[in-house]
Amino acid sequence: MSPWRATSRGFLVVANRYLETVSLLIVAGPSNAGPGEREQMLVAATAHFVGKGLNRDDVVRIDVPGRGAGESGDGAVRSELEPMIPLLQSGSLFGEAQGLELMDAQNLQKAEVETLVELLESADLGLAEVVLVASGSVGKRLTDLAKKRGATVSIRKMWERQAAQWLDTEVRKRELTLETGAADALLQRFGSDTASMGKALDQLGETQGKITAALILDRFKNRPDEPTWHITDAIGRGDVGLALRRLSDFLVHGHPLVFLASLESDLKKRSLAAAAPDEATFKEWVGARSSDRQLSRLWSQRGRVRESSLRRAQEALVRADRTMKTMPEEVHRVTLERLTVAMCRWYG
Repeated sequence: MSPWRATSRGFLVVANRYLETVSLLIVAGPSNAGPGEREQMLVAATAHFVGKGLNRDDVVRIDVPGRGAGESGDGAVRSELEPMIPLLQSGSLFGEAQGLELMDAQNLQKAEVETLVELLESADLGLAEVVLVASGSVGKRLTDLAKKRGATVSIRKMWERQAAQWLDTEVRKRELTLETGAADALLQRFGSDTASMGKALDQLGETQGKITAALILDRFKNRPDEPTWHITDAIGRGDVGLALRRLSDFLVHGHPLVFLASLESDLKKRSLAAAAPDEATFKEWVGARSSDRQLSRLWSQRGRVRESSLRRAQEALVRADRTMKTMPEEVHRVTLERLTVAMCRWYG
């Protein structure tokens, strides 16, 4: 039987209270889960199976097709999901426990959810260990069933602050020595992708000599999938260097028009902040929660940005949008870089 290997660093079984008692587990991650969050979700699923004494060969993994995809089956479920039916109805021929792992369970269709709930309600969960791994919600019926007969593990969205804490823990655990700036270089290259960062630490553990920022930046050339608010946050602080670096990272994966839309949204919020009589009214106009920290930061910056700067930013956005839509692609990047530098000057 093949051993489990859930991460690039091997797998450490952590004694969780639910492992000894639960045979139905929902691992719920964020709807926009990245590689780091998905790795954590797989670790949680693996922990459940390992805690029940199952090897990988004992577990049937089914990747749920996206909604609108997959082959039609004979009944209410798509053909890709049909293997779960005999497993939950009859279990192992030898009376041994088996595992069922449904990946991307958020893609289950309504009829499939109903079928699965019926199977789980009548299944012998002493012989069938069931784990649903989902990026988002699996629906109320399955969630309610997990409350009665199982458990739910929630994986939160990983941001760079949490990734920095994760990195610090991993560096100490591996007894690595990072020179000044090396940790920042790892975050620059990998962002919140702790899965890829872990593989990088595996490689760095075999390095002879000092682990420096220059070594990391030279060896690893990938760029993280940046959310645009990282860029607008740097622009708001007037940090030209950081804003341009964030923009460069974003353009590896993102579209220029998405970036322009984010700048336009940020400008609209700044304009509303300048016009609002108080912070509560500003957040009401935007339609946000009173606890939104990003809007609180914009509100605190409103006095630093002049009305003339907001008008110039609006005019520059219009020109940049026209350039993106009418000019050759060769000029797009330099246009966005110039716009970013100008925004830093006007806002910071």
